[in-house]
Amino acid sequence: MLKQRIITGLILAPLVALGVLELPTPYFALVAAVVMLIGAWEWAALSGLQEVVPRIVYVGFIALGLWLVSQVPRGSDTLYYFMLAALVWWGGVFVRLWRFRGQERLEGFSVVQAIEGAAVLLPPWVALVGLHWMTQQGPGWVMFLLFMIWTADGGAYFAGRAWGRTKLAPRVSPGKTREGVYGALAGVLALALAAGFYLDFSAWRLVGFVVLCLVTTLFSIVGDLFESMIKRQRGVKDSGALLPGHGGMLDRIDSVTAASPVFLFGMMTGGFLS
Repeated sequence: MLKQRIITGLILAPLVALGVLELPTPYFALVAAVVMLIGAWEWAALSGLQEVVPRIVYVGFIALGLWLVSQVPRGSDTLYYFMLAALVWWGGVFVRLWRFRGQERLEGFSVVQAIEGAAVLLPPWVALVGLHWMTQQGPGWVMFLLFMIWTADGGAYFAGRAWGRTKLAPRVSPGKTREGVYGALAGVLALALAAGFYLDFSAWRLVGFVVLCLVTTLFSIVGDLFESMIKRQRGVKDSGALLPGHGGMLDRIDSVTAASPVFLFGMMTGGFLS
């Protein structure tokens, strides 16, 4: 599994970097939309839609949502409040994870869960495209965000394997440990400090940036745990089998779904995009 995971990552990482750094924003938005629609296909199954036609209809529903949010006039205020709404949503998800007892099982189609898919998939698309578009350094910031999430994932994986003893959320995801979270935070702390020194941030600006990166990392874990909770309710291990060693597309972007709106909100609030 680890070998497959590494091979898949080595193939995907350069392709993602090329797309983020080289594609103009409209084309980047299109590629990101395809990723979200693949995620929508998998979320349809997690919502209880097992037949092909209903799943296609659901993907069409999410595609319509992507088109609608793309028609909203671009502007910092619009993005800010959209990201604020997403932040509130993920705060509510954190409460649900805290209260989850592992006994809830879902059978059949869930309208609520299907609607939640829009809350999971639309804001990160807006965040990634908005961040890519807002400044000349936008593509670089998108790449930094993704690299930060990869660093957190790697730190959590290896720290958890080496020192993991205390379960983080056993009813949601038994394999995750608090030591893994510490590994994720340590890796991101080092990355944020390196980026801050490279960009020559002042002391207070560096502190704010580091705090933002650490908070973003915590929310990336919330996104990961939320998908784990949904899969646990449905009794499945992975959202799909598209990516060897990783599972489905949702299994690869679950951290991004929560982290990207939080990161853009913090970047705008802290004035790091000016």
